[in-house]
Amino acid sequence: MKPVARIKQPIYTEMELFEKKFHESMSSKVSLLNRITYYIVNRKGKQMRPMFVFLVAKMVSGGKVNERTYRGASVIELIHTATLVHDDVVDDSNRRRGFFSLNALWKNKIAVLVGDYLLSKGLLLSIDNDDFDLLKIISVAVREMSEGELLQIEKARKLDITEEVYYEIIRQKTATLIAACCALGACSVKPGSEETERMRKFGELIGMAFQIKDDLFDYGDERIGKPTGIDIKEQKMTLPLIYTLNHCDEKDKRWLINSVKNHNKDMARVKEVIGFVKDKGGLQYAERKMKEFQKKALEILDAYPASEYKESLELMVNYVIDRKK
Repeated sequence: MKPVARIKQPIYTEMELFEKKFHESMSSKVSLLNRITYYIVNRKGKQMRPMFVFLVAKMVSGGKVNERTYRGASVIELIHTATLVHDDVVDDSNRRRGFFSLNALWKNKIAVLVGDYLLSKGLLLSIDNDDFDLLKIISVAVREMSEGELLQIEKARKLDITEEVYYEIIRQKTATLIAACCALGACSVKPGSEETERMRKFGELIGMAFQIKDDLFDYGDERIGKPTGIDIKEQKMTLPLIYTLNHCDEKDKRWLINSVKNHNKDMARVKEVIGFVKDKGGLQYAERKMKEFQKKALEILDAYPASEYKESLELMVNYVIDRKK
């Protein structure tokens, strides 16, 4: 059985019902919107985010979920989808998960409006049901994701990112959404308890490990996930590169910065940069840091009694760093 199918097993029924509810939560009186949201629902990915919501809810409650859990999962998926739609417009990207992006099919104006629609649908789903505690978790996540993106843009211009700033960027950009999923799961079944903060931290640690794994793909030899060297082409500062910049002499540092800034479209030069980062131990360092985040996440789970939900979450933590794309 594939890892994702094994992780999903204890929440299979919930995920089936969630898909129905999620589709309903998107409905509109405008037929163009319904056509677009139908397209979105049919090209869904692995659905890791709702899986986190249900697994955490069931683990902390001893196997129970409620309508709030379903709403929390729907809201996070609506908000996540809205951010992806907007990201594709910002990045001028024509494909997502092997499918055409919305802006490729319906142009930027419609894509931005659809993103806004999904965002408002998500917020209203919480407000209409007085889930203000869940709404706060989600709103903080949306704010942090925007700040993280802008912080990255600000720092990428100078290529002077310290390791601390890098962690802050990935915490906000990537980890905050996974943290929100886990916090939502706990809060939906145990509102007002300390479980919410503990599970938020758990999700944040997984998110950090997830992003570092993504960074490592950029230096892979196989064409897996994203094409090798794409982060360098886009002048994105990844952990292996930051480590290398901080552990080489001034001459090499100038060459590295010049390569990333001015020669990032030259494939031969990009390969040289990748080779240099590997030789300087940048990959081993990033891998070590990724495993530190993984270990801390698993330590949080240790506090919970054995259950199939806990086991699935442990599998999820390991899958995040063992995945091949």
